[in-house]
Amino acid sequence: MVAIPSVRLAATPHEAAVELPAIGQGTWYMGEGRAPRRDEVRALQQGLELGLTLIDTAEMYADGGAEEVVGEALSGSRRDEAFLVSKVYPWNAGRDGAIAACERSLARLKTDHLDLYLLHWPGSIPLEETLEAFERLREAGKIRRFGVSNFDVDELAALHALPGGDACAVNQVLYHLGSRGIEHTLRPWQRERGMPIMAYCPLAQAGRLRHDLLGHPEVMGIAARLGVTPAQVLLAWAIRPVEGHRDVIAIPKATHPEHVLQNAVALHVRLDDDAYDRLDAAFPAPSKKVPLDIV
Repeated sequence: MVAIPSVRLAATPHEAAVELPAIGQGTWYMGEGRAPRRDEVRALQQGLELGLTLIDTAEMYADGGAEEVVGEALSGSRRDEAFLVSKVYPWNAGRDGAIAACERSLARLKTDHLDLYLLHWPGSIPLEETLEAFERLREAGKIRRFGVSNFDVDELAALHALPGGDACAVNQVLYHLGSRGIEHTLRPWQRERGMPIMAYCPLAQAGRLRHDLLGHPEVMGIAARLGVTPAQVLLAWAIRPVEGHRDVIAIPKATHPEHVLQNAVALHVRLDDDAYDRLDAAFPAPSKKVPLDIV
């Protein structure tokens, strides 16, 4: 069996280190009727079968509808196959509000715990309150780890300085070939602290560069030369090792069986130096810090 490229979440005082596939499954826009529910459920199950065991969702997605889709996909014994991630609205992230929000998410997901619970973006509620709620949820066995999403380096540093803040497991941010802003300051800061990036919209379907990267001549040319799809080029680029170390988990959404399969195969796509050089020339990394790209 070929080993699946993985990213390591560090051990905590309460949890052992865990290896996660470098490509997982996103659920943004699921549960909204854009695709038949049975197709969404089956896509997530197919992903599990292909090794895409991390599933990311949020109470925001379809007002909880995406969590319900995930809950259906993980019914029965399938829950044990998944590393389950959900996110809390910032206005629900208070001392008691985060606990109530988590319990609602657990009910929709039909499970008794989350493997990872994220603050969806920075808000007005003091981080100390959110950390207290997360710790209470952990003590109750309702979450295993906590993390954040859409945090820039200054916000992460402020979190890290708080008691317990250094236990933050991941930061989920927008990252793709057309949006490389995190590479200047944020990603190096996280790498120094062993905190992986979880990359949403890795196929460039959002962000400041909204044009079709899947149809970009350079991406298409590399895909044709390597015998892969443009989407696989973008995913392989996003999860590429840096200095021999993987620290990015990409979470594309897919509802069609062929797209799920392509995402899983992308785990094993290797770009060569010529591909990296061409992509860097077409989409250079920033030479200075830029605002965090958020959607």
